[in-house]
Amino acid sequence: MSQGALAAAAGVAAQAARRRTFAVISHPDAGKSTMTEALALHARVIGQAGAVHGKGDRKGVVSDWMAMEQQRGISVTSAALQFSYRDAVVNLLDTPGHADFSEDTYRVLTAVDSAVMLLDAAKGLEPQTLKLFEVCRQRAIPVITFINKWDRPGQDALALMDEIEQRIGLRPTPLTWPVGPAGQFHGVIDRRTKQFIRMQRSPGGADLAIEEEMEAGEAQARFGGDWDTAVEELDLLAMTGADHDQAAFLAAASTPVLFGAAVANLGVRQLLDVLIELAPPPAARPTASGDQQPVEGSFSGFVFKIQANMNKAHRDQVAFVRINSGRFERGMIVTHGGSGRPFTTKYAQQMFGQDRDTIDEAFPGDVVGLVNATALGIGDTLYVGKAVQYPPLPSFPPEHFAVIRTTDTAAFKRFRRGVEQLDAEGVVQVLRSEQRGDQSPVLAAVGPMQFEVATYRLEAEFGVKVQVQHLPYEITARTDAAGREILRGEAGIEVMTRVRDDALLACFPNKWRMRSVAGRHPGLRLDP
Repeated sequence: MSQGALAAAAGVAAQAARRRTFAVISHPDAGKSTMTEALALHARVIGQAGAVHGKGDRKGVVSDWMAMEQQRGISVTSAALQFSYRDAVVNLLDTPGHADFSEDTYRVLTAVDSAVMLLDAAKGLEPQTLKLFEVCRQRAIPVITFINKWDRPGQDALALMDEIEQRIGLRPTPLTWPVGPAGQFHGVIDRRTKQFIRMQRSPGGADLAIEEEMEAGEAQARFGGDWDTAVEELDLLAMTGADHDQAAFLAAASTPVLFGAAVANLGVRQLLDVLIELAPPPAARPTASGDQQPVEGSFSGFVFKIQANMNKAHRDQVAFVRINSGRFERGMIVTHGGSGRPFTTKYAQQMFGQDRDTIDEAFPGDVVGLVNATALGIGDTLYVGKAVQYPPLPSFPPEHFAVIRTTDTAAFKRFRRGVEQLDAEGVVQVLRSEQRGDQSPVLAAVGPMQFEVATYRLEAEFGVKVQVQHLPYEITARTDAAGREILRGEAGIEVMTRVRDDALLACFPNKWRMRSVAGRHPGLRLDP
């Protein structure tokens, strides 16, 4: 390798070392989008944090850019925000918390190097939280846990630590510890520096929290029993060895824990500092062939999300690409892994919620938005030089099905275009039914709220009102042409074609019906 090439590789490695790319994940209503906003506030990239249900002039969170999200106070799609903090470049990916959008969340988790898991102080580990922890474990993603809403009544702090260890098998290693029980939050003791940081919500709660370092004697005099309890609990943690171990954290065997309240911006600065100091930078990524693609190698990345119509002023489609290796330059010609064809990256942007700026370069860990990249699909690999192929992204089997129609014949072209767009983004799967025809496609989804998003977007973005008729299917299996002929004679079962890949899916009302049919037709192909 020439001196110039060595210097370029070293430059890429140095830039990658500055990146921290992580997702914020949680059960619905644990405060995920509010935390995203609070982190951006502490990095001083926004002037005020606005809770989802903000008052007065406070707007919805920047990551909840869709009108439906702002109206209902929920996140239904992932969002990317990039900003600088200290000497690091932060790529923060906000995710939908609702279980109906798990597939979007799981795709995002393929594009990050670590995750921040929020737990509601009152509710502890909830079903979606457990699922997300398990996904992080399977992918060996290091997790930092933030006990949120400590300014409200909740569970005992030590009980929450026991719950984390017993139910998910990760050893909790608190880095900060609260002074005062949930609902009476005075501040935190930083276990690494032994300092007590008194915290107060700013007037209105939209600005940075008021923080004050306080000596132990003054804290004991002011907070009395709450201080004494916190000190006793810290002694107990020390006796049980609940201290941070960086190797265990990076191996996804332990989870650093912090306490605070995102809506009041309490404890958020400490979380951001821990992310910069402890979360891993981008590292070599495994390819589909089992090799490792080093960050300083030639350019490569993969598409983990596609989104259209993010901004009324930009009626376009954006492919979100996670850069895994090399230096990205706007306008560079890359190879599309699926087709082997060249692809020009002329319109490349950095995303901040729905806002965007043109960028000229990016490095491993960054997320680049490629505009109007209609040739790209979710999971596609892009590379320069030696061929690279990354593993396919996870896909969930649908459990809910519905026929969708428009009665406005003049709007049929827009209807078809909208349905194609929703399929390309992975909002729903689109199936073609022989008995219904192309004018009545079938939507397949992991959860019923996906149908709400689909119908809302068809009307809001394409001006098409639709009717939805739910179908009595709960489970699918892949079959072949011979299987389709066999199943024609079975009542209550339908074989449809998945539009995106022409796969034949046999749809059953339940798993018992599928087992019964399979038992009567031993040669029938039914694959998960």
